[in-house]
Amino acid sequence: MEKRASGKRPAAHWRRDFHDIWTSQKSEIAHEALERIGQLYDIERKIAGKLADVRRAVRQQLSRPKLEALHSWAEQQLTRISTKGDLAKAFRYGLGRWHAFSLFLDDGRVALDNNAAERAVRPICLGKKNWLFASSEAGAETLARAMTLIESGKMNGLDPQAYIADLLNRIHDHKINRIDELLPWNWAPLTVPQALAA
Repeated sequence: MEKRASGKRPAAHWRRDFHDIWTSQKSEIAHEALERIGQLYDIERKIAGKLADVRRAVRQQLSRPKLEALHSWAEQQLTRISTKGDLAKAFRYGLGRWHAFSLFLDDGRVALDNNAAERAVRPICLGKKNWLFASSEAGAETLARAMTLIESGKMNGLDPQAYIADLLNRIHDHKINRIDELLPWNWAPLTVPQALAA
């Protein structure tokens, strides 16, 4: 089983470990762990997009009892199974990171897992070997700026390719005192009348 970085919130990794065990070994205990963790995700789906205070209140009422029951059940399972198998490793992984796993209960701003953040940095991680060929510090800074624009565009619901193409097309004669119009959260593609006026 792959070792995980300790700074990450373990919910998704823990669930993935049990899923791998269920898929390969058809362990009923792994299946029950998936069901129990899945109940927490079910609650999260119902409160997605709600205010942080609302999310915290729902988590205190609905998620906390399920999480406490999961903790007790997981500790009990460790007394019943082989200490050397993948299943025991999976239980120890989650129980050893319980504080990180349960952070979401007391702060409505915190997600159950950090999948969204991991997805956001994935393109950078995949390209990190390419960044070695930036040729110079200035080249690396240019790449960093470009990635910042691309990722900021994505975060603001833009098609990054259309956004960057438009920026490159407009930047050479855009007034410097109106540069904020080109930032991802303000940007709008030029319409024909706007293009003629510019």
